[in-house]
Amino acid sequence: MNERILSLASLTVLELSPPQMVEVAARAGYSHVGLRLEPATPEEYHFPLVADSSLRRQTLARLHDTGIRVLDVEILRLKPQTVVADFDQLLSVGAQFGASELLVAGNDPDEQRLTDNFAALCDLARPYGLHPHLEFMPWTDARNLEQALRIVENADRDNAAVLVDAFHFDRSASRLEDLACVPPSRLRYAQLCDVAGPRPTDMAEILRQARNERRFPGEGDCDLFGLLKALPTNIALSLEIPTVKLLEQGVSGLQRAQMAIDKTRALLARL
Repeated sequence: MNERILSLASLTVLELSPPQMVEVAARAGYSHVGLRLEPATPEEYHFPLVADSSLRRQTLARLHDTGIRVLDVEILRLKPQTVVADFDQLLSVGAQFGASELLVAGNDPDEQRLTDNFAALCDLARPYGLHPHLEFMPWTDARNLEQALRIVENADRDNAAVLVDAFHFDRSASRLEDLACVPPSRLRYAQLCDVAGPRPTDMAEILRQARNERRFPGEGDCDLFGLLKALPTNIALSLEIPTVKLLEQGVSGLQRAQMAIDKTRALLARL
């Protein structure tokens, strides 16, 4: 049986530059990393990999030296005004890093246009060997598994996939029985974390938790065993576990990355 891919997501160690992140992933025992080529929010501190060729060279050199590979690149947003062809340079950089997966958010209330743009993105990504994954998040216009899967199936592209993030799965009230029915070809990797407490009624609070306050696997209230059993066997896992409180307490990126992979391995050993 192949060893499961465990990838360090950018959001877990967002303060680290991409070369530092690769170094930390290698030291903590990951096989892969995810690179954030486009910031998720205007406020977020961003390392401009697409624009900065020197930073790209440094990152590629660290990948080469450590043997760490790139699983996914993020985050493309499909908005009402999106021109899909504008993403070509970003996709080219993703391919340069050897990524196979592409994280996409749906931020367009017109579901037909969102579907058409997602299909066009799949076509643009195909020559680069990239598989666009529509990630459902309850505050976006792909708000749960059911809607994301409908958009992906209606786009009707063989390189299209749905991204299941344990946090969003829980907070969107998506259902394990629905996940178990998703064709395995639509599920190429998943994002793992835990989340504590009841589901907030306030969407702003759900968003705050998503960006700042997740838990390491086994330290929250998610049915992660149920989730992993409903996903394809041995699916690649991206560990996306922002813990801003720990960062503010001075816990280093390496320590947090280590905690994430150690807790994940302990969970998988019990699966």
